[in-house]
Amino acid sequence: MSTKSSLVTGAAGFIGSHIVDHLIAAGHDVVGVDNFATGRRENIAHLETEKRFTFHEADICDPKAMDRAMLGVDWVFHIAGIGDIVPSIEAPLDYHRANVDGTAVCLEAARKHEVERFLYAASSTCYGFATQFPTPEDHPIQPEYPYALSKYMGEELVLHWGQVYGMSVASLRMFNVYGPRSRTTGAYGAVFGVFLAQKLAGRAFTVVGDGEQTRDFTYVSDVADAFITVAASTLAGKAVNVGSGGTYSINRLVELLGGEKTHIPKRPGEPDQTFADVTRIREATGWQAKTSFEDGVAQMLAHIDNWQDAPVWTPDTIADATEGWFKYLSK
Repeated sequence: MSTKSSLVTGAAGFIGSHIVDHLIAAGHDVVGVDNFATGRRENIAHLETEKRFTFHEADICDPKAMDRAMLGVDWVFHIAGIGDIVPSIEAPLDYHRANVDGTAVCLEAARKHEVERFLYAASSTCYGFATQFPTPEDHPIQPEYPYALSKYMGEELVLHWGQVYGMSVASLRMFNVYGPRSRTTGAYGAVFGVFLAQKLAGRAFTVVGDGEQTRDFTYVSDVADAFITVAASTLAGKAVNVGSGGTYSINRLVELLGGEKTHIPKRPGEPDQTFADVTRIREATGWQAKTSFEDGVAQMLAHIDNWQDAPVWTPDTIADATEGWFKYLSK
């Protein structure tokens, strides 16, 4: 693979910073963009003296800033955006601006500079309550909340720009990504961050429902590898799932982490299972995840001190934080 100049939006975020690291390790020059709305400076602090890395503190919704950042770029990895379910229910316009408008601005800057490849970080939440497992890309699209809808609308923009303007684009639908640098503060969200902070504090793990629900937990280094593998491939004009090749129960996660658990009510808008059919990406590019769930959890435990200052969620604080979840999504 020849070296490229790559732009990573959301470069200081969880997934974006890992993609930056993988690209630099492969010998590529990297331009990073982040406005630190959710990204963290410490995620890219180790790159301060890296000659192959240039950073722009900018908002992806700023056309002039994205035009400057895109100069001389071959590949674009559009990872920037905002996540979480409840905040998206309470502030849908914020999600539309970041995940839809921001994507359109990036696409236009990429089109102007005639980039070779544009890859988009999509979400498996577009499938809603999936009825087929493993879930293929042609499963019906049924977003359950504004975050899921905004990410799918971003994907539609990317594929449309590819169709209309002849851009070489691809969308990667991610399933339950976890690993070092995942968010430690802010809204109640991903189970790993919640559980690791609880473990550090000696608290019981707050397990939703009976804990038998399963998730396609995919380790972040495998996800970064998927983006770079797809960028270097001929796959274009399509959405592909990125998953681990398995699905694992919350009870199994608790078992691997070790500790007591307490149960909290099941929530509306949450599937009983996520499980990616990764046939399309494997057949098109040869990519498949390499990190076992057991090894990935061990890596998280090895980095557990990263959650030292994370909020320690309790059944009561979770109930308060997810009140909007039940208010708007209960059928």
